[in-house]
Amino acid sequence: MYPHTTSHRAARRTACTRPTGRSPLQALEESFLALATAAQPLTLPAHLVCEEPEQPVLPVDQVRSRLAHAATSPALREETWREVVRRAQHLGDPWGVVAVGMTVPVLRRMLARLACPAHVERAEVEQEALAAVAGAVSTVDVEAADVARELFAAADRAVNRLVYAARRRVQREMGHEAARLGRLAWSTERLTCRATSLCVGSVNAEDEYAVLARAVSARAVDVAEALLIARTRLEGEPMQLLADERGVSVRQLYRHRAAAEERLAVYLRHRMRDQ
Repeated sequence: MYPHTTSHRAARRTACTRPTGRSPLQALEESFLALATAAQPLTLPAHLVCEEPEQPVLPVDQVRSRLAHAATSPALREETWREVVRRAQHLGDPWGVVAVGMTVPVLRRMLARLACPAHVERAEVEQEALAAVAGAVSTVDVEAADVARELFAAADRAVNRLVYAARRRVQREMGHEAARLGRLAWSTERLTCRATSLCVGSVNAEDEYAVLARAVSARAVDVAEALLIARTRLEGEPMQLLADERGVSVRQLYRHRAAAEERLAVYLRHRMRDQ
């Protein structure tokens, strides 16, 4: 028996550590393809996806393509997923990356159909889906009838919880005016002066940074939170860059920013009522 390793952590780390401007799915896809196109590519037995294979092994990207082919029987698909997840659970890297990478095409289609609130970034949703799949890879029963379905169900539950929680948070904590703030302001990468004016009830539009400075002065958010919002929302810096600087995960930083934005919205709502 191979030693058990926390392959889901490795897959999550690979998904998070990405070049500037890459989404979590793009980053994982690049890591997956790198394993398939290396000088000594990572392979799987061809008989897993071919009734009569012409060669003994196939690179993992070709195996993934065969999984989606109409000619591949459900029985072969199930056995392939079972073998990939078994290797991830018992061998760890790089099979943890492969197992999660195998899900990327389906996750893309799944997330494309998701009605995502404007104030929830697509990258945050992707990160949540990948984290759920990576966690499921380490815990799913490889003898289950449909291993792949378990992985995709985990992703579906995670992203829908994220979206539902975001909507409930807006309705519960921010009220009608703050929900309007979410639609007008957080739906883009930077707040517009008009949106700021509407939120704070000022006759003259205020600069976004001035709004954050006033929020810091009022102790609605602290300096680190204001910088997080400014650098990612206003200046478009990738969350990965700030996560590396602060020594935390991207997922944790998304949640930290969401909490700060909630307090900022409440502060803006109170300012509007007071004017």
